[in-house]
Amino acid sequence: MPEGFHDVAWLARTRAEGDVAAWLERLPYARYIGVTATPDASGDGLIFHLEPREHNVGNVLLPALHGGVVAAFMETAGTLDLMLSAREPRLPRVVDFSIDYLRTARVVTTHARCQLLREGRRLANVQVTAWQEAEDQPVATARLHLVLGAPEPNDA
Repeated sequence: MPEGFHDVAWLARTRAEGDVAAWLERLPYARYIGVTATPDASGDGLIFHLEPREHNVGNVLLPALHGGVVAAFMETAGTLDLMLSAREPRLPRVVDFSIDYLRTARVVTTHARCQLLREGRRLANVQVTAWQEAEDQPVATARLHLVLGAPEPNDA
């Protein structure tokens, strides 16, 4: 995990404020591929967005997003959503990630919604659905199993 995520006070403060943008700012790959998050209009959690960028294209003939970019977007969304919705500030570590590609992900804005299926003492399970034009027509679905760790106290 990048620097700052182990700072308990910073993590607790940004989590209380719902400042996922501060978390995304500390994840270079998320910045590179264009991941952002906004509050869900229905008031239930966040919607994550992947903005179309030329370097995210995997098939220039269609054109279509690279499957690895879609997977990284969904893994990032699931992990950050868990960090925000968990009972307490915790640092999850991905144990297992499974993705089903359902449609071609065109080079347009892609959205993702996450659902925390289970949060135990040590493990959590998150489901992520990604879509482009309509939420009822997903381009991919994913499941993450994560180990929940406590942030380390700041030694500074």
